[in-house]
Amino acid sequence: MNILFIEDDPMNRRVVKDMLDVAGASMVGAESGEIGLQLIEEQDFDMILVDLRMPGMDGLEAIRHIRGRTDAKGKLPIIVVTADTAIDLRERCLSEGADEVLFKPVAMDSLFDAIGRMLARGSGEGMIG
Repeated sequence: MNILFIEDDPMNRRVVKDMLDVAGASMVGAESGEIGLQLIEEQDFDMILVDLRMPGMDGLEAIRHIRGRTDAKGKLPIIVVTADTAIDLRERCLSEGADEVLFKPVAMDSLFDAIGRMLARGSGEGMIG
């Protein structure tokens, strides 16, 4: 499994990469929404993790760009990983096209559970190997 994590904080990228390594998944990190979109154009991913608060393009804007694609990459599962705790945040993320929302600090079991739900829900549909 190849996962893209769009997150501006290098420590957060490292922590999630270490968790995914345990599961045998590979992760590519992008430090901005713009770089994340470029990587989606160039590579194939099975899933996208995205932070909301980043300089430049924020996570919601990145999600809108991804969901605006007309190819299979526009249907990739997207999990928001955020420290933002606004009351309506989960609903806003889901309405913009996210499939799941996890709050930082993310525990390994919560991350794996969310990934498992995405895999079960999609059963491969829209996922690119």
